[in-house]
Amino acid sequence: MEEKWIKHYSSGHEILLVGEGDFSFAACLATAFGSASNMVATSLDSPEMLRIKHPSAARNLQLLEEKGCTVIHNVDAHYMCLHHLLSHRKFDRIVFNFPHAGFSISSEHNDCQISCHRDVVRGFLKNAYEMVKEEGEVHITHKTSYPFSKWKIAQVAEEEGLNLSEEEEFYMWEYPGYENKRGDGSRSNDTFPVGRCSTFKFTK
Repeated sequence: MEEKWIKHYSSGHEILLVGEGDFSFAACLATAFGSASNMVATSLDSPEMLRIKHPSAARNLQLLEEKGCTVIHNVDAHYMCLHHLLSHRKFDRIVFNFPHAGFSISSEHNDCQISCHRDVVRGFLKNAYEMVKEEGEVHITHKTSYPFSKWKIAQVAEEEGLNLSEEEEFYMWEYPGYENKRGDGSRSNDTFPVGRCSTFKFTK
């Protein structure tokens, strides 16, 4: 079967998607590949909570099921390497788009809020280190303008044994059908302005 690509991702890669909102990123990749048998897509939410937070998820989950994607709910990025369906797996690409700790504090400029975000990123990277293949890559797509630059994602990754191999500007239009979601609060299914952001690629 012919290998198909969309940006950094290939139908030949074993791909783990972490923190999916309404699963539209997974659906975008599956549509580009024509199959999703090479993909595992996960969300922190339970199926019941997903229906409440993201009514738009239903059509994406149907598409993923039809294309053979493994979908797993209730997956915490801090403990995913211990999950019984994931603990034996190694991946070529592990992807977390726009990690976020939620909105317990209203301002993104607040140092405590930034610390919470960094903890989310650190926990993900610690687990991803154990799950990525030796020649694989761990990707985080993240805003790069202030105050998001204060998360210092590359520094956190280095502390967890991962090296920044490339930073490439991210453009939403390159992923047809993908809609980023707030994922929390009364506007959980709303999108948010991306602004300046990049996909950070990390390797061992």
